[in-house]
Order: sequence, then C-alpha cells, then structure tokens
Amino acid sequence: MRILLSNDDGYLARGINVLHDALQPIGEVTVMAPEQNCSGSSNSLTLSRPLNIHQAANGFNFVNGTPTDSVHIALTGMLEHKPDIVVSGINNGQNVGEDTLYSGTVAAATEGFMFGIPAIAFSLVGRDWLYLDDAARVAAEIVAHFLDHPMPGHPLLNVNIPSLPYDQLREWKVTRLGKRHPSQPVIRQSDPRGNPIYWIGPSGDALDASEGTDFHAVANGFVSITPLQLDLTHNALMAETREWANAGSRRS
Repeated sequence: MRILLSNDDGYLARGINVLHDALQPIGEVTVMAPEQNCSGSSNSLTLSRPLNIHQAANGFNFVNGTPTDSVHIALTGMLEHKPDIVVSGINNGQNVGEDTLYSGTVAAATEGFMFGIPAIAFSLVGRDWLYLDDAARVAAEIVAHFLDHPMPGHPLLNVNIPSLPYDQLREWKVTRLGKRHPSQPVIRQSDPRGNPIYWIGPSGDALDASEGTDFHAVANGFVSITPLQLDLTHNALMAETREWANAGSRRS
C-alpha cells in the first residue's frame, strides 16, 4: 500500500514525524509537506511565484508553499504511482466545526480527495502534543482499517483524537460538524513606529456542541470521525433563489 503523508505544521513538526513512524508497518509512506507552519492556510495554492522542493536528511520532501501545494505537486509532478490514500496530520490542535474551512490539515487531505484518492485528516485535540504517541497509534489503526475495509467511493474523513492516554480513549464515533459562535475581535496593537497592527482573535466558543457533533464527541473522550463533502450548493434554497432571480431579471 502506498501512503502520501502531509500536514500543515511543517515537515519538522512532531506530529508528522510520529505519525510517519506509526504508519511504517502499514505500507510505503512518502512525505510531502510544507517547509514552514501553514496553520489556517485553508485550500490556498501558490500561483504568484515558483516553488522549490527539497529533501531532508530523513527522506521527507518539503516545499516552500502551502499544504495544498504539497499534495498537488506530489500528485501531479513527483510521484510515479498514485497513492492508495492521502493522510494529513497529526495537527497540533483540534479541527472541529468551522475550523475545517480554515484548516491546512484538512486542506491537504481535501486536495487528495479532489484527485479521486481517499483521504483522512488527523488532529490532536489538545495543544503541545500531549499524548501524541497514543494519537498516532489510533491514527494508524484507522488508516489500516480503511485500507483493509475500504469505504465506497473515495471518502474524505476528518478525525479528531482527544488528548488522552490510549487506554482512556473511547471508541470511534461518527459525527457531524458542530458550530461555533463568531470569532472574537481582532487584537489591535502598534508596531515600533506607532502604526496600527492587527492580530486575528481567537476562535469563538461552541454554539452547537450537542450530542452527535464532533465537539461533543471529543469532549467525552470519543475519537470523532466526520465524513466531509465539497458540494457547497444550498439545495434547500434553490427554489427561492430561482424565484428571486427571475423577478429581478424580468424586463418591461
């Protein structure tokens, strides 16, 4: 089995290094990751400049671009064979609710999905890599289970693993995305010359963390698995939008 491994924390991050080791017994693992931390980069492609690929002493490939760049280049210009699965992570922090729209970790997996390859994004709920080895063990189990028992089509899965010892983690739970309140205000400061600068504020609190959501699952010790899709069409609003558009486009 061929596994393409990427992330958004950069090729030096502990998460990708530990996950790489955990995936070794499952198949042939190729790493293609960003050179630097790209958290919050979402699905951005670098179109304004050329990109450079380098190989680290441990064999990891890295690019001076985004997580999406990493997977895109690997699939369209680097790999000789199509991978059986694209794996992204392990991210330093959870990606739940609307986090998935901003997440570079999810974006790397999404790029594989867009090329018709099954993809799984893994995130560790707590910061500072607490219980990272345990999370990598779970991630490897999920990847192995998927390769042994493939789902129909080529799914895109978002997995969040609580920061707990392995024997305290509860079973895998399939969830839907929860919802957050709007983000907190930007933090305004001044640079050394007195010019205003702005830091993006923290994420908002959970608005919907009810049972069945990813928020609820990880808060209760479950490994959250959320199947994602890319169709953003608001089908329930199609009829009203058509009526509104027709009314506005009428000519007297």
